[in-house]
Formats: sequence, structure tokens, C-alpha cells
Amino acid sequence: MTQPMQATAPIEFSGSAATATSHFPPQTRGSISADALAQLASVCASSTDAATLAEGGRDWWPLSLSWALRNETSALPGVVCRPLNTSEVSAVMRICHKENIPVTPAGGRSGVTGASIPLFGGVLLDLTSLQGITSVDAASGIVEVLPGTFGPDMESELNSQHKLTVGHYPQSFDISTVGGWIACRGAGQFSTRYGKIEDMVVGLEVVLADGTVVLTGGAPAAAAGPDLTEVFLGSEGTLGVITRAWLRAHPLPEFRATAAYRFPTFTQGIEACRQLIRAGATPAVLRLYDGSESKRSHEGDGTQATLLVLDEGNEQLVRATMNVVQQYATSNDAIVADVALVEKWLSHRNDTSALQSLTKKGFVVDTIEVAAPWSQLMQVNDAVVQAILQVPHARSATCHLSHSYLDGACVYFTFAATPPAEEFEKTYVALWDAAQRAALQAGANLSHHHGVGLNRNRFMTEALGTGMKVLQSLKATLDPNNILNPGKMGLSTGSNDAALWPMR
Repeated sequence: MTQPMQATAPIEFSGSAATATSHFPPQTRGSISADALAQLASVCASSTDAATLAEGGRDWWPLSLSWALRNETSALPGVVCRPLNTSEVSAVMRICHKENIPVTPAGGRSGVTGASIPLFGGVLLDLTSLQGITSVDAASGIVEVLPGTFGPDMESELNSQHKLTVGHYPQSFDISTVGGWIACRGAGQFSTRYGKIEDMVVGLEVVLADGTVVLTGGAPAAAAGPDLTEVFLGSEGTLGVITRAWLRAHPLPEFRATAAYRFPTFTQGIEACRQLIRAGATPAVLRLYDGSESKRSHEGDGTQATLLVLDEGNEQLVRATMNVVQQYATSNDAIVADVALVEKWLSHRNDTSALQSLTKKGFVVDTIEVAAPWSQLMQVNDAVVQAILQVPHARSATCHLSHSYLDGACVYFTFAATPPAEEFEKTYVALWDAAQRAALQAGANLSHHHGVGLNRNRFMTEALGTGMKVLQSLKATLDPNNILNPGKMGLSTGSNDAALWPMR
């Protein structure tokens, strides 16, 4: 029997994983009695092995990487449970609901916001044993898939056996799972053609905090009240545990075309993207890089912006789309660039080695992605870049446009700083405070696709306003004991709020 894929460690511990300590202080609320451990072990495979707990306590959040260099994991769970099916997930939740044990659902743990860190200990619910495609409705293009299925496995089977593709290719594609994509509302790099993950979900099977199993969605469209699927999309394991998904799939593309352009300014490039999208062209990839990013990664001269374009599908539609792209690129003073830039990007787009290397050298490195209307994109860009560069020890702040829509787009910032070692975390917090608040004040939203997790916790009320009370009410109704991923999404943990990072 083939062993199921497991989460990929973001960086090696400086010592043995078995001796790694918890960065966040242990929470008494997360303690598990011997009787509860025995109950959990009777339901599914469970482990209290020290190395397993340490690996289960972290994700790809850049602070987790830096703590690992001190042989620290982010937070230690009391036990890692690995259910094999929905029934076992339901049984685990019933036990934890009764015993008031925190549960943190996790898949590939490739998130970069601390969403799957078991901040209050308890159970780390590893869903990666729930793997595989269970059915395919080829006529309708609907794929039934389990949440622990990793991207390459799903696409390989769909491509080879069914001539289909879901078309979801996030940068974390190789190390992330279907459940994680849905729980964190992810976006793939071909999203302008295929949509974000929420556009691909037909329906869900979800286990609630008390073990109840519910089904949502299931039709191309509906008018049976609010869409309950949307309640769980992006909820990051705080409202329920996703145990099955039905996704929309497309025929494998018959044709692909690529192009690259240089614009005199980033502003002209954004205007070209706005015009071509508003005209109805939706190439799968439409990525515009500012002068600095163009120079760093796309052979630019440091002033010109670089646009990479790729589309795939029906040949006639693709050729028509690429013609529209060219029309609006050239009318905004673009010149044609070497199309090999697109192939180079395709071959390196998922490489994360620089993150580990720079972290080991003491750099603070991270990204922040937000979405805003076309009319406000440049003011968001200017505000965020300026805010980042004003933070002490900041070295660089660059931007690219990565996902486009009829009404706006996602702008994705990369920043770096070189603080003294003792100011690493302080600088990280200051950079995020500056960048995120500048983005919100300039008209952007809180996040486009990385989600909230622990890192964006402190901004949720600023972003949602009185809507935060609605979300808190949903949490109280669906999870009255507050056991599902507590300490995330800006949701109150009651008397434990003071334990949250950073201090609120």
C-alpha cells in the first residue's frame, strides 16, 4: 500500500526535532487527560512522539522558520491524530467537544500565516490520510476528492485518467492539499482563467465541532437561502473540518500561447491590464512586475515593468484573448519582450529556496497580498511601499500584480529587512503593522489568498468592522466550546485573549 503524502517541513530544526521546545508558552487549556488520549487512540492513529509533535506544531509562516533556527517549534500539540475517514473525524470531534480539548485541523501545513499552529495545544488533526479522488462525473466535470489530497496527485490522476484539470496551481502546489486550499480560500497562478478556489467548489462535506456531519452546495447554482458552502470557505478550521469536496473541472487545454511585454512604468502596465480585463480578455496568467522585481527576476533594467501572459484552452478563444492583450499592451506604450521570460517563470515559480537561505542569514523576508478596485491599485501600491520603507532596518519593498478581475486585482508585495538578531521579531511585527494598515487605509482588503491565521489576527476588526460581530456569532453557534482552531481569524478566545500573538 502506498504511503500517504505528508506535510513538507519548511526548514530544518537547528537541533533534534525531538528536543525542540515550544515558542509559545504551553496553555493549560490544551492539556489532555490520559483517559482522553486513550479515547482518541481508540478512534484513529494517534501519536505523542516528541518529534511528531514538534513537526505538527509549525507551518511555513516566516517566523516559524526563524524560531526553528533556535530549535523551537511554534506551539506543541498534546497529540497528533490521523483519521482515515469522515467517521473517524466525527468521533474525534465528539470526544474533544465533550472534553473541551482544542483541535487544530491541518493538511500540508504550507500556509504562511500561522493558521495551522496549535496555539492552545490539544489535538493537531492531521487530515493527510484522507487522500484520493473518490469519483468523477465526467459529463458534468465534477470531481469528488478528499481533503488531504496533495495537488500533484489530484492533477496527475485527473489529467491521465479523465483528461480533466481543476486548474488550481498555487505556488505551494507541490506541498499543499485540497482541504487547505478551501479552508484558506487560496488562489492558483492560473486564476484569471480558472478562478480562485471558491469558484471551483461545488459542495462540501464538513464535520462540526460536536461531530455533526453536514453537506453543503451540490448544484451549479441555487436560490435556497444563503450559500452555506461560503460559511466554511476561508474559515481556516475555526467553524468546521472539511472532510470532502466536490470541485469543478475543465477539459485539458488543447492549446497554449504565451507573450511578454515591457512597459515604461508600472502605472501604464496596470492600466493595460485593467483595460484588457474590462474588455473581456481573461488569460490564465496575467502577471505584471514593477521595475525592481523585473530587474531581480525578469532581466529588466530596473525602471520598466514586465508583463508575463499565458493562456490555454480552445485555440480560437486563446488566440482571440492574446490578440486583445496585445492590443491593450501596445496602446499603453508596451514593447514586446522575450517570450522565454514566461517559460523561465514557469520553471522557477514554485521555488522557495531563497526564503530558507535568507532566513538563515538573518533577513526578515515575507510577502503581503491584498486586493483592491482598479481605481485604487496605484495608491495602494504607493502607500504600502512607502510604509514598509519607513520601518527601521527595511531594505526593500517591491510589488507585482498577480490575479485580475473585472473590478480590480491583487497586488502582491515582497519586503526584506536586516535587523539585529535581537530585533528580528519586533521588526517583523513593525513591517506588517505598517504594510497592512497602509493597505487598508488606501482602500485594499485584508487578504487576497494567504488568509488570516495568527499573523493577521490583530487586523480583523479593522478590516471587517461591525461584520466581525457576525463572524463571532457564527463561531459561538457552530462551536460553542471554542475548540476549533482557537486564537485565529481575530475570533475571541475569552479569558485566553492575552495569550495571543502579538499582545493585543
